[in-house]
Amino acid sequence: MADPIAVNPQHYRLVFENHRVRVLEYSDGPGDSTGTHSHPDSVMVTLSSFARRLQSGGREVDVELREGQARWLDAQEHSGTNTGTTPTHCLFIELKEPRQDLQSAPTGRLGPAAS
Repeated sequence: MADPIAVNPQHYRLVFENHRVRVLEYSDGPGDSTGTHSHPDSVMVTLSSFARRLQSGGREVDVELREGQARWLDAQEHSGTNTGTTPTHCLFIELKEPRQDLQSAPTGRLGPAAS
């Protein structure tokens, strides 16, 4: 897995870490992009409203989220571009513990989900 902080240190900052979770703060401006990086299963909390395009393995998805939303993010590798007119600012709460239920393996969804 390509660590977001190592790949994009100008955008990601470590806020908190223990043996069960890691919390990252992400920020960028309109037109900024990230290199390809990975996230384990995570919860994303938006601190600003923003629009982004995520890319992974030949797939693209456009994401628009309002400030103050919480979204589930399946484990994934992606890169992204701020396609909006406002900065992106959010927190990622990354889970360190592996999934206990192998039946609930990642769906392959790119980007955040409402549940």
